[in-house]
Amino acid sequence: MTRIANKFGGGSRTNANGLYFEQTTSLDDALRNAGYTVEDCCVYRGKEQIGMSVQKRNLYTKFLARKGIDYNAFNSKQWQPDECFINYENQTAFIIEKKFQNSAGSVDEKLPGCHFKKQEYEKLFHPLGYKVEYLYIFNDWFHDPKYLDTLEYIRTMGCYYFFNEVPLNFLKISEVI
Repeated sequence: MTRIANKFGGGSRTNANGLYFEQTTSLDDALRNAGYTVEDCCVYRGKEQIGMSVQKRNLYTKFLARKGIDYNAFNSKQWQPDECFINYENQTAFIIEKKFQNSAGSVDEKLPGCHFKKQEYEKLFHPLGYKVEYLYIFNDWFHDPKYLDTLEYIRTMGCYYFFNEVPLNFLKISEVI
């Protein structure tokens, strides 16, 4: 029997398809396309550093540890965001989680955890005087009406969601002119 390629996701394709979505919704690419410079996680408007763009463990190694924050003092686990923009101008950390689906799966059960994760990140950033905003970037799968309750819950919990792109205006930065 001939094997049919899985082009939608799930099973062994989950990581490959999710990775492609993460790459096409890159914060660093969005920043560069808007005229910012990103070098070694530092984000510049001209010569002025306005923040940091960090992924996964870099949140800890490139930012928190350098500010004297040991996550063990605040969290029992090291949470690793898909991406995080740390805005120096308004002292806000924007935690960005990306969710890609093309078939039913376990992500449905993960989405309502946004409030818990936001609280965990708030513990890390509180000693620095930073606010935390938690947002999802979804693909079009999540426009399905079966997600209306979940999307409403995300907003009710003080978290946010956007579709298919990183919203630079939400990060309180705009295109460089």
